[in-house]
Amino acid sequence: MFNEIDFERLKRLPNYVFAVVNDLKMEARRAGEDVIDFSMGNPDGPTPKHIVDKLVEVAQKPKAHRYSASAGIYKLRLAICNWYKRKYGVELDPDTEAVATIGSKEGYVHLVEAIVNVGDVAVVPDPTYPIHSYAFMLAGAAVHKMELSFNDRYEVDEDLFFERLQKTINESIPRVKFVVVNFPHNPSSAVVTPAFYERIVAMAKKERFYIISDIAYADLAFDGYETPSILSVPGAKDVAVESYTLSKSYNMAGWRVGFVVGNPRLVNALKRIKSWLDYGMFTPIQVAATVALDGPQECVEEIRQTYQKRRDVMVEAFREAGWELNSPKASMFIWAKIPQSKAHLKSLEFSKELLTQAKVAVSPGIGFGHYGDDYVRIALIENEKRIRQAAKNIKKYLKA
Repeated sequence: MFNEIDFERLKRLPNYVFAVVNDLKMEARRAGEDVIDFSMGNPDGPTPKHIVDKLVEVAQKPKAHRYSASAGIYKLRLAICNWYKRKYGVELDPDTEAVATIGSKEGYVHLVEAIVNVGDVAVVPDPTYPIHSYAFMLAGAAVHKMELSFNDRYEVDEDLFFERLQKTINESIPRVKFVVVNFPHNPSSAVVTPAFYERIVAMAKKERFYIISDIAYADLAFDGYETPSILSVPGAKDVAVESYTLSKSYNMAGWRVGFVVGNPRLVNALKRIKSWLDYGMFTPIQVAATVALDGPQECVEEIRQTYQKRRDVMVEAFREAGWELNSPKASMFIWAKIPQSKAHLKSLEFSKELLTQAKVAVSPGIGFGHYGDDYVRIALIENEKRIRQAAKNIKKYLKA
């Protein structure tokens, strides 16, 4: 009915590649098969008790059930700024340089919607977390996907990154207005040095573009690596904002709590559009998030250690099974090159075969961009026993 009424914006979205694997996974489970699921970055651990207790306490208060503040209650914004001060030595104004969001994805999408004009150009590394590109596309912008190169230790080739970025800026008509960076990187787990941010801030000031930095996996760093923040660079707030989420560090994925901080103009744009679109998170969630950021941080270290242990077990077990994995310095993923004997399948067909024959679900790399098709993303969301069982299944599959 009314087929003449087109939904043009939805036409800009491709078919969701991950849905193919998800449908196969659900079909197998409905048939009673045991699928070991590494396909989603969905933390499996419990939210720390002191955070849950605060949620329950505040939820008992009738006033807490009224409309909340779309930009976040003041105490949460203050906790966000205090977190940055402790972790990175960065001073932020809770009134003008911080906004709480309903998860980092909501904040990112609404920020892009607020600041992008039709026809603007944004540079996004490839591969990338899909919304980093499609938020711009939905807003009517043009996206230049720039190959992200890194070594076997998942360290970004920073010289090559800036060579490619400068070339893109020089050749782009109209000029580049926005550059997205996301380190530790999703999907590849690639990391950068503090010098990377010094260089990109200097380039942004010279070439006049804004930077959107996503550090969702900042706390999940291993082997002595420490995730830097772009806002640690003097003058970064002139050109950049940074987003973060409590989903991974505090096992609060379903709570939908994140924030965007930095450049006052961009933060104000996000606050303004949110004031039209939402009333913010449920107040008890905001209060509990304040406790998470301000309270004891031993829970974050425990969560970090869990992922590091799973990484170590997976790398060892999968290597013994015949699948050589490299060990990332950060994030909750392993970006795994498809085994040589199966490389001809490329990522989608390999993921389908791995699910149907080994009962192991992973995310096909093509879903993250053209340069991801030789890889799959494996999320560290199953316990060590399940990881070892997956390795046994994969060993049989590869031998067959």
